[in-house]
Amino acid sequence: MAFIEHIIKKIMDSGVITSKTQLSKSVFKIEIHSEAVKPMDFIPGCFIRLGVGIGQAASSKKDMVRSYSIWSIDKDNNTFSLAIATHSNGIGAQWVKDCKVGDSVYYKVKRGKFTVDTTADSYLMLGDLSALSHLYIINRYLPKDKHVESIIYNKNIPELYADIDDEKPFNLYSIEENNIKEIIAKIDEVIPHLKGVKMAYIAGDSRVCIAVNNYLRKELKWDTKHIKTKPFWNPDKKGLE
Repeated sequence: MAFIEHIIKKIMDSGVITSKTQLSKSVFKIEIHSEAVKPMDFIPGCFIRLGVGIGQAASSKKDMVRSYSIWSIDKDNNTFSLAIATHSNGIGAQWVKDCKVGDSVYYKVKRGKFTVDTTADSYLMLGDLSALSHLYIINRYLPKDKHVESIIYNKNIPELYADIDDEKPFNLYSIEENNIKEIIAKIDEVIPHLKGVKMAYIAGDSRVCIAVNNYLRKELKWDTKHIKTKPFWNPDKKGLE
């Protein structure tokens, strides 16, 4: 795999881990310094492809790279931070457990479509632990006059850490993963509070993303353009599959 490692290092930007903090039982905050931050074409909702299998016994490129949301960015100091969960026990989870301050990292910024959109009047934020930092930064960059309703769920609420400013702006619920019935019930509770042009950000478990997207479109007749979904994980897949 030395050739693939060489290519990854050549095409990716480099950085150094400047801090590592455990936010909850299964989540770590990683701060990275990189000279590529200042000129970065950043929009809230960007993510990175991070080389986590470099120097490890990875069997393919997809086992060497993982995607993580940019949680916060400081262009003045050339730093950005990630919040990485360790639930999966996969190569990414092992990397964040083992990485140390001073370690070199290789990454590439990607934009995608799950980025901040300020054109609606009110918003629904829905996701699990894997989506929390991404939804936090989207919410932080919305204008203050926007109305936001939220459904953030996890079996163990203490694992749902605060935002980068130590605030907890979202409503947190103890719900088992893929409990579609309970999640839909919560949606029905908050939908009446959304006024004007409505937009939804749905992220996390791919099964939930699909089910909620279908419910909003087919049952509640939402415009597809106002439903943004981002499946962060699937129990039957790993990495970049």
